[in-house]
Amino acid sequence: MSPLGLQLETNVPQDGPNQDTSHDDTPSSPSRVPVNFFDPVGVGELKRSMSARSTRSESQKVDSFALSTISEGDSFDFERTLKDLLRRCGEEDIKGRELGVMFKDLRVVGVGARASLQPTIGSLFNPAAILRNISKVRNPPTRDILSGFEGVVAPGEMLLVLGRPGSGCSTFLKTIANQRSEYHAVEGEVCYDSFTPEDIAKHYRGDVIYCPEDDVHFPTLTVEQTLSFAIKTRTPHIRFSNQSREQFNRDVVEILLRIFGLHHARHTVVGDAAIRGVSGGEKKRVSIAEALSCRAVIGAWDNSTRGLDASTALEFVQALRIGTDIGRLTTVVSIYQAGEQLYNLFDKVCVIAEGKMAYFGPARDARQYFIDMGYEPHDRQTTADFLVSVTNPDGRKIRDGFEGRIPRTSQEMAVAFLASPLGHANRDAMENYRCHYIGNTERENAYKQSVVMEHAKTAPKSNSYIISIPMQIRAVMVRRMQIIQGSRTTVAVNLVVQVFQSIIMGTVYLNVPDATSGFFSRGGVLFFALFFGALSAMTEIPALFAQRPIVLRHHKAAMYYPFIESLAHTVVDLPFTFIIQAAFAIILYLLVDLQRTLSQFLIFFLFVFLMTITMKAFFRMVAASFKTESAATALAGVVVVIVSLFTGYTIPKPDIPGALRWVMYINPVRYGFEALLMNEFHNLNATCSLLVPSGPGYQNASLANQVCATVGAQPGQSYVDGNLFANLSFEYYYSNLWKNFGIICAFLIGFLVILFIATEFNTATAFDTTVTLFKQGSRTAETDEESIDEEKVAHPELTRHASLDIGPAVLEKPSGTDIFTWRHLEYTVPISGGQERRLLDDVSGYVAPGKLTALMGESGAGKTTLLNVLAERTDVGVVTGDRFVSGQPLPVDFQAQTGYCQQMDTHLPQSTVREALLFSANLRQPQTVSSAEAEAYVDKCLEMCGLEDYADAIVGSLGVEQRKRTTIGVELAAKPKLLLFLDEPTSGLDSQSAWGIMRFLRELADNGQAILCTIHQPSAELFQMFDRLLLLKKGGQTVYFGDVGRGSSTMLEYFESNGAPLCDPDANPAEYMLDVIGAGATATTSFDWHTIWKNSSEAAALQEEIEKIHDEGRARPVVQTQLPTEFAASWSHQLMFLTQRNFQAYWRNPTYLMAKFALCIACGLLIGLTFFNTNDSLQGTQTKLFAIFLASVICVALSQQLQTIFIDIRSIYEIRERPSRMYNWTALLVSQLLVEIPWNITASSLFFFCWYWTVGFPSDRAGYTYLMYGVVFPLYYTTIAHAVAAVAPSAVIASLLFSGLFAFVITFNGVLQPYSALGWWQWMYYVTPFTYFIEGLLGQAIGNQDINCAVHEFVPMIPPSGSNCGEYMDTFISFAGGYLADSNATSTCLFCPYRTTNQYMLSQFNITYSHHWRDLFIMLGFTAFNVFALFTLTYMCRIRKGNPFTGLQQKLATLCK
Repeated sequence: MSPLGLQLETNVPQDGPNQDTSHDDTPSSPSRVPVNFFDPVGVGELKRSMSARSTRSESQKVDSFALSTISEGDSFDFERTLKDLLRRCGEEDIKGRELGVMFKDLRVVGVGARASLQPTIGSLFNPAAILRNISKVRNPPTRDILSGFEGVVAPGEMLLVLGRPGSGCSTFLKTIANQRSEYHAVEGEVCYDSFTPEDIAKHYRGDVIYCPEDDVHFPTLTVEQTLSFAIKTRTPHIRFSNQSREQFNRDVVEILLRIFGLHHARHTVVGDAAIRGVSGGEKKRVSIAEALSCRAVIGAWDNSTRGLDASTALEFVQALRIGTDIGRLTTVVSIYQAGEQLYNLFDKVCVIAEGKMAYFGPARDARQYFIDMGYEPHDRQTTADFLVSVTNPDGRKIRDGFEGRIPRTSQEMAVAFLASPLGHANRDAMENYRCHYIGNTERENAYKQSVVMEHAKTAPKSNSYIISIPMQIRAVMVRRMQIIQGSRTTVAVNLVVQVFQSIIMGTVYLNVPDATSGFFSRGGVLFFALFFGALSAMTEIPALFAQRPIVLRHHKAAMYYPFIESLAHTVVDLPFTFIIQAAFAIILYLLVDLQRTLSQFLIFFLFVFLMTITMKAFFRMVAASFKTESAATALAGVVVVIVSLFTGYTIPKPDIPGALRWVMYINPVRYGFEALLMNEFHNLNATCSLLVPSGPGYQNASLANQVCATVGAQPGQSYVDGNLFANLSFEYYYSNLWKNFGIICAFLIGFLVILFIATEFNTATAFDTTVTLFKQGSRTAETDEESIDEEKVAHPELTRHASLDIGPAVLEKPSGTDIFTWRHLEYTVPISGGQERRLLDDVSGYVAPGKLTALMGESGAGKTTLLNVLAERTDVGVVTGDRFVSGQPLPVDFQAQTGYCQQMDTHLPQSTVREALLFSANLRQPQTVSSAEAEAYVDKCLEMCGLEDYADAIVGSLGVEQRKRTTIGVELAAKPKLLLFLDEPTSGLDSQSAWGIMRFLRELADNGQAILCTIHQPSAELFQMFDRLLLLKKGGQTVYFGDVGRGSSTMLEYFESNGAPLCDPDANPAEYMLDVIGAGATATTSFDWHTIWKNSSEAAALQEEIEKIHDEGRARPVVQTQLPTEFAASWSHQLMFLTQRNFQAYWRNPTYLMAKFALCIACGLLIGLTFFNTNDSLQGTQTKLFAIFLASVICVALSQQLQTIFIDIRSIYEIRERPSRMYNWTALLVSQLLVEIPWNITASSLFFFCWYWTVGFPSDRAGYTYLMYGVVFPLYYTTIAHAVAAVAPSAVIASLLFSGLFAFVITFNGVLQPYSALGWWQWMYYVTPFTYFIEGLLGQAIGNQDINCAVHEFVPMIPPSGSNCGEYMDTFISFAGGYLADSNATSTCLFCPYRTTNQYMLSQFNITYSHHWRDLFIMLGFTAFNVFALFTLTYMCRIRKGNPFTGLQQKLATLCK
């Protein structure tokens, strides 16, 4: 590679033994793309800029390019410039390099079966299933994904990889790109010139890259920042004279932005699904430019055109062609539905059939090879579609006379190719490559020398990274700052949340008194200060998993060590954490009025800050150590419980069972809490709040005969030494303060070291092999395990019947007279700034029964928008114009009489195919239809859709084609009377699957169904299946509506007669018309085709035809409403089927249920064992309070779990089932409650049995406690979690809302801060339901019992001379309570302030034993209110149009992005 990472492809191979230059002038040779294809104006500006700079270099000799070949004036030849760059490289002894790849006898072995049974909560405990799973773990099944591959791809060549889904295309690309980690074994010979795969992985990893179809980038970085960072990490050490790294970076960025048409988007963020950024096509080009800027010499691109329209897909591959030609790269690409123009850009093609190599050779010869073998292309079938079709037994067409002579299986095709002349030529090319490249010492040394010259002086020359570690750290730190700058909202939200929490907690503990009554509060606020920082650090986990694929891709591209990202993240985060924690600490410290000395505040802030960064490092370490986010989150949740238990606040160190005390020593928060507590208490001499004895009868008592009723009190003192209180209560000592600081620092360093190691060596995410799952008891999965398995992402047909051949079933014919029309439709939506945007502009048309109408246009033309408007599925904006059915207004149940197949196949993942269709039939057909009739009709639909073999398959595990067929089947099962809408039914499918879907739709249309269908990238043969076409351009403007005609003649005649160039007989009419109207990311046209259409005779004829349809329709009876009510089924019928479906979904989701059960069992045992057999001392009584308090905290995790399920099911309703009028939303809510509550009662019961007796609560009071905790509490948290989720648009926001609400209400229940100390907030004590929950549980569990103080809990006092303790204290005890250890003592009286639990609970926590039944009914009242809120909020936020909370929801969604 040149120092710019760009080289010129002159079409003359450099040492290329595999190149056949004789075909370069033939029409079938690969098409070349000019460098100014994407941005002619921008490249022109670049030429003039570089020309001017080159002119200046004559006199200055310091310009970074300093070109010696200068054109006169402003004329500048870009190719000549690049040639000059190459020449200068030679003059300055800058070595370029290139790399090809050869493989022989390549075999890839994977692990796992193709199909299996869907696990259920029942199967987890089935002994047979358990033994079967153990056997699979011990002896995992293996299968060949690829075998028998051989070939070579030389520098400057582009290889197209074709095959059906599951044939092995992705595996082949990953293997070529040396991505082998996810496979069981890779066998055979793979050579990168003279280098082995091990050499590439160790020394030259950045030269060979694999690009998945998804474009993975940091969404908040701009296009320029993304490219600049990649260039910065791969900038060579040897550059042109006087060219700095910064100048090199700017030059290459400018060239890439210009060539790929990204100059206008250089300051636009890349974006992702949540953050709006550049368009899809531009994002593809960013990926290409980034790959070029990384200066990789071999690139593998996996199905990167998925979801793009034909014009944008072509532009993408043309961009690859530019990169390959300029950089003399080796490019391997897999593409589904490749058009002819796209195919012609490739030098070679590899056809894969079920993991076998059916063809590998020149792209120009592939078509004729298979024709000579005996296959025949269909009419106007593209070469790529033809090559894929021959690998499909149901898609191939055999030439006359070749029946029985052609290869039938993939193995036979592979053998036939190896024996063919082209197979011999391929092996000759391999041998030629071996002779010229492999073992070529001179070429190998030149390559190594080029690599060494690129390495920085301080970078090791033997590894793949070309810049040193300090340079990597600097680059990644700059990028981290850019990421934070791009997501400033996240930092602002974090700051606001911390400030809000500090204000709330500060006002709750406002001005804590310097008296013994404030001891408990001071401990609580100090614990909160540490615990909230530790808890907020958990947000690091999802963020790290979100960025892991990006870091992994950069690691594979040899940009930087993965641990550098963690190091940079830690360092850059420090100042932000410092500022946020400073705001938190200052507000909290001043409001609470902690010790007002500068040194104590600084120590407080130091430990809060240190503990926050330590726990952030811990949670980052946890995230880096696991491959799945769920596992990391589960461990983090357990750690949070452990931290809260073993800090020393909820249960002091002396009271922790000896067997568990070691946990305190590995809890860093414990050391921070000791330091904060001793920092606050060591110089605190707290005034006694209650002297014993005092009050009536003791007015004249001497202080020498009184004592403070607080641990640590001394006789005759009116204050308590804070040091002594902390020593006796917690076994904490001030002398440990700085020792604890060192221990926390050691924890921090240890966490960081493990984090760096884990990040470096655990870069991959979990690799899950996707299999088709069948419900328990299905025989299909068992038989299929013996069949040939395919690649991980594929689901090839189990039998031939389920593919292209449509079964003999014939559905009932829809109405043949009702015609849907629309006229002068316009659709305007509001946008930011108070402006409006018109998405549809004067669109007219109609769909007739028995006709298949295509809705086409470029990306952003408004195809899906029009479909939604026609189907009445828009909630915002203004729609004007007319929509009629046979000239009559749309019936009230129009949505129920139509079917709508969305682009995204939205189904309940746990349902089987048959259950999904049956659910639709039962709820959308009239209730008068019997179950037997509905099942019989569903069987017809399954047969018509070719899904019989998948009837018992779980929908969530199906492949793309089967999911699409299921979507269509679900709509057919409803018997749509009027119309069937389909949005992109072939998107993401290979050509054969797309052909199967379109054949199916053609059958439906021929059966009398009216169909309107949007479609991307149709081949000529697919396009020919349509009867009519509605073509839109950007802005939602009509370009054409009318018949397609035989061979597309009618449509072509219209465009050609209006000035368009003639369509080549071999061209795809669908691609032709998009090119003509200027569709695509960079295409333009000089014609205003919308104006041409409006003024055409065809447009006038359309209006006449619509008017004729209206006149004929109005002469017939009005289109009747089919349903007497809004829904076909009664409310009880809906509830029954919804409850049945949801219960099946839960039963088949053992991960969710087992996570619920495991959490309750683990937390029950953990809390129970921690508070094991708690005694009846003062501390023991308080400990039991915390045991109940912590038991209530478990509902946070349980609620967040169930909110995710609730929102997932609600999304299915809102996206597909509500617009189809399937059922009432109230039935959905009731069914979700009915299904969720029993599982939550079961989970809470498990917690109760693990917790209640272990803590030591009395058995005779277990009944009430179980009723409150095991029944009423699950009712409460289930309903409140659903009510909160009703407001939230997503599970993330629901989690944030619930966590914030819980933290708010739990603060005021009298546990963290006693009722008497709440001050202004006392009104919240009566509002929060946890007040009554805690009072009911604790009052019933320990009420009416005696307290027996521990030795250190007795306060000593000296009675007056001449009286014993009993005589002296009887009066006080009679009205204040408490008891004496020995009433007859005369020297020292040991007094316990409390005798009964009732006295203690009332005075300290305002809890009364007799209120427990009242509290239970109040909790039921809160539950009833939650149910009311659930229905009300759902109606207001999700059902009612004109949502009053829309603005708030949008702001929440924006803040969480």
